Amino acid sequence: MIGNLFVVSAPSGAGKSSLVNALLEHDPHVRLSISHTTRAPRPGEQNGREYHFVDRGAFQAMLEAGEFLESAEVYGNWYGTSQRWIEAQTHAGHDILLEIDWQGAAQVRRLFPAARGIFILPPSLDALRQRLEGRGQDDAEVIARRLAAAQEDISHALEYDFLVVNDRFEEALADLLAVLRAQRLGIDSQMHRQAALLRELEGTTD
Repeated sequence: MIGNLFVVSAPSGAGKSSLVNALLEHDPHVRLSISHTTRAPRPGEQNGREYHFVDRGAFQAMLEAGEFLESAEVYGNWYGTSQRWIEAQTHAGHDILLEIDWQGAAQVRRLFPAARGIFILPPSLDALRQRLEGRGQDDAEVIARRLAAAQEDISHALEYDFLVVNDRFEEALADLLAVLRAQRLGIDSQMHRQAALLRELEGTTD
């Protein structure tokens, strides 16, 4: 693998999607993996932009053919990441970002041990509750279930390589950008990216 593979996870309400969208705008060198899903498109969504929308039969066929790097069922719908696309992109030298949950992240680590995991935390449980309530989309019972699910997600945070606390948005974004930059400067990445320069310099004498 020449390009870097980053996995970003967070509990619902931590602001992951907003941070990832801002990250993609600030860093043109990273590409977001587009998952396949069996859920119906929401208003404004386009096939191939937010998701690759497929029916259950097509998804099951891809699953049985071993085409997914990771897959999971969430609230009755299936989601999966194309392993072929990830391998092609990273071998071409592109950095790829996966926006998936902790279960999918565990599947990715088994196949790509070099993948770097980033977990986004809310600044507090109260802040998380306020963000979920502020959406105005769910009743109290649903919010309680989401908070319980969020605490389960957070219990897996230490399985990741980096923790980013999304208290102040701009600071959290800067932290994400710093993680990507540091990883690109690591020896494993630079051995490939700077191979020609290293060969040239090794051939010189002081």
